[in-house]
Amino acid sequence: MDTGLYIAASGMLAQQVREDQLANDLSNASTPGYKTDSSVQSDFGAMLLANTSTGQTIGALNTGVQLGAPVTNVTPSTLHSTGQPLDFGVAGQGFFAVRTPQGIRYTRDGQFQANAQGQLVDGQGNQVLSQNGAPIAVSAQGTVPGTSIGTFNISNPAKQGDNYFTGTPGGKATGTVKQGELEDSSVDPVNTMVHMMSALQTYQAGENAIQTIDSTMQESAGSVASLGG
Repeated sequence: MDTGLYIAASGMLAQQVREDQLANDLSNASTPGYKTDSSVQSDFGAMLLANTSTGQTIGALNTGVQLGAPVTNVTPSTLHSTGQPLDFGVAGQGFFAVRTPQGIRYTRDGQFQANAQGQLVDGQGNQVLSQNGAPIAVSAQGTVPGTSIGTFNISNPAKQGDNYFTGTPGGKATGTVKQGELEDSSVDPVNTMVHMMSALQTYQAGENAIQTIDSTMQESAGSVASLGG
């Protein structure tokens, strides 16, 4: 396989993955507490080029692009007031804990509600937990004190879908629970669109490179065939 084809194709695949990440971020621009992802691009190891007759080093050629594992930016975003008594945001560090069928999950999305049993639940219907891991009762007036809701320090948080994280809990977080407020999504729609356009242009550049290499190889093959005749 032509090295240029491999380099261009690996670059296109990397940009396709990046486009998917950016599209997912953009679709969550209004999701409370959503955190953006990014993947670091790096070169595969360079191939050393040398003169086949003398062995003299000519230089090196990069052999493609690879993407690292996605990294989530969990830096707290600003809170905005909603006036809803069961909306909560964490000012500072910390995650809410919810009990799901898959186990305990953590989230920064504090858009909660009451279920038929009078318990505080998230948008998926999963119980929100206190600092000691117990369900939280909603009062007859439809309110819950912010101090009743647990906030947890999480080491190595990893996304699990539906705005949930897994991780290793490390005790009570230092953040303060604010009632009637929600955390903004960390997505900047304008900046994300700019990055999407850049990724698309890079993808198209790789596509053009492949077409050029393919055309050159066809011309070369035709030239060899005509010499043989």
